[in-house]
Amino acid sequence: MTQSVVVQVGQCGNQVGCRFWDLALREHSHVNKKGIYDEALSSFFRNVDSRLMSSLQAVLVDMEEGVVNEILQGPLRELFDTTQLITDVSGSGNNWAVGHWTYGSAYREQIVDQLRRAAEHCDCLQCFFLIHSMGGGTGSGLGTCVLKLLEEEFPEVCRIVTSVYPSAEDDVVTSPYNSVLAMRELTEHADCVLPVENQSLVDIVNKIKHMSHSGKPGSVIKKDSAIISGQGGVSGAEKPFDAMNNIIANLLLNITSSARFEGSLNMDLNEIAMNLVPFPRLHYLVPSLTPLYTLADVNIPTRRLDQMFTDAFSKDHQLIRADPKHSLYLACALMVRGNVQVSDLRRNIERLKPMLPFVSWNQEGWKTGLCSVPPVGHSHSLLALANNTCVKSTFMELRDRFTKLYRKKAHMHHYLHVDGMEQGCFTEAISSLSSLIEEYSQLDATKDRLMPDAARLNIAT
Repeated sequence: MTQSVVVQVGQCGNQVGCRFWDLALREHSHVNKKGIYDEALSSFFRNVDSRLMSSLQAVLVDMEEGVVNEILQGPLRELFDTTQLITDVSGSGNNWAVGHWTYGSAYREQIVDQLRRAAEHCDCLQCFFLIHSMGGGTGSGLGTCVLKLLEEEFPEVCRIVTSVYPSAEDDVVTSPYNSVLAMRELTEHADCVLPVENQSLVDIVNKIKHMSHSGKPGSVIKKDSAIISGQGGVSGAEKPFDAMNNIIANLLLNITSSARFEGSLNMDLNEIAMNLVPFPRLHYLVPSLTPLYTLADVNIPTRRLDQMFTDAFSKDHQLIRADPKHSLYLACALMVRGNVQVSDLRRNIERLKPMLPFVSWNQEGWKTGLCSVPPVGHSHSLLALANNTCVKSTFMELRDRFTKLYRKKAHMHHYLHVDGMEQGCFTEAISSLSSLIEEYSQLDATKDRLMPDAARLNIAT
């Protein structure tokens, strides 16, 4: 059995990570009624004593103590060893340079030590999951510093990063700087990045709440459901971002389901990068989840299986705001959970293929996984990960917001006062982002020239 380690950095990363552990435990307890430490649990939890207590395979990093302290006072507190936690008191002041250079230097040895310790508990370490946000200082700055450390210390272990991108109305004025500076590091050092936009999460939450208030029989969000979490792994009342964090946690539940449970067509986590990333820099995978009401546990009759596959390719179910059908697919993974047959998968792929523009040299670029254990309370679910050129619209919007600030040199002195930070970091970061956009644009331009495969040569006999 392979194992993975989750690395949570910053306020957002730790809140999402906490919600992931909360929901993962709920799934395991639903399947494993006796609470016995089994192979499924060993993928993300380790056995720590004779009473079969489990500890999470995680490293929690935050330069403010607030969120981590909440976790330690909440219902998950017994699952964390305090040596897994790295905190400071002052925070990064929404400044990428402080997180990346100041705290990155100060805590380098401590972070490396905790990563090694987590890795040593694994018999067969397969993957690091890094969760962070792009807009703040610790998530973007220290988060990408940790990513570089992972590459240096464990170059052979897959690095899958879940990055939460700020919306245009973000209240952090420097978030465009932080995001673009972080983007360069993600492009250089990650194996796969799952970009999630705050605005998409807001839209999905509003849609689910509207559905639950529609007055239709049964469409009421159940207590302790996946989106209205009750406590969400921390003490106290529901917080504004809990519902949004739950959606990201469900994305992680689905992507790790094959590693945690059995299935007729299990997908190895390493295969995601191997099959979906034809060019090393173009590793941004657009996630979409369906059915959406699975996240809310709204009591609505299950939609037909084929409809679920159709929904996965509509922009309403994506975690970034973009339209994949008007862009080019480089590859796509379908990770299905529940009572679904391989024949159902193949039938739907054949049905959808004519509507989805794939690059000419990868018409068969589909990766599929079937996990037999569905989400709690539901018969099936689907996570689609699309390597699609539509991500460039998100990156172009980010570049525009960066340029507006950078043109005026607004707030730059806060960054340049930090040891290790130079103006060249800004120019290199925006240059890296522009070349990434250009690479996607060049591929996109081939969409109208898609040609059927040439006729095969006949061998003369």
